[in-house]
Amino acid sequence: FIKVNNFLCSKIIGAKYYNILQNFTEDDMISPRDTNGHGSHCASTVAGNSVNSVSLFGLASGTSRGGVPSARIAVYKICWNKGCQVIDMLAAFDEAIDDGVDIISASLESPSIQHFPYFKSVFDVASFYAMRKGILTSQAAGNSGPSLYTMSYHAPWLLSVAATTFDRKIVTKVQLGNGVVYEVSFV
Repeated sequence: FIKVNNFLCSKIIGAKYYNILQNFTEDDMISPRDTNGHGSHCASTVAGNSVNSVSLFGLASGTSRGGVPSARIAVYKICWNKGCQVIDMLAAFDEAIDDGVDIISASLESPSIQHFPYFKSVFDVASFYAMRKGILTSQAAGNSGPSLYTMSYHAPWLLSVAATTFDRKIVTKVQLGNGVVYEVSFV
């Protein structure tokens, strides 16, 4: 168990960081800790516990949970204020595979959309090696969609994951101080 802010966290069963070239800035927190929230957001999407009475500004109340609430997380931090280095990604993949993880969730995106032939991208090679060991790699599809050809990594042994919107329209009324009432919607 890892102690985080006086709470015991049974979700995180391991945490490591990689910066082999020691290319830190003074603002980097030299630890596996998430400093911008992206890793925590992705982890809660995958393994977040069920939370009751969740709503969007008091509307659409319900239960929220990650995809597999019973999952445990091993953190392998490779990105820093100066970016993510290939050497650190490869080291993290190797260690995750050696540690015996079941799934590697790599929410990494190329700075620009690039289309590599199979095995010409180090990410494709690392994820292929993981697949050969029976480990699925789930890869972020990026934020450039929904246009065609907006993913850099699309090898058939990867599971690419993208965000979407929901098809519900949430309608409510808002009354201003002058008494005027508007009907507004969240989509």
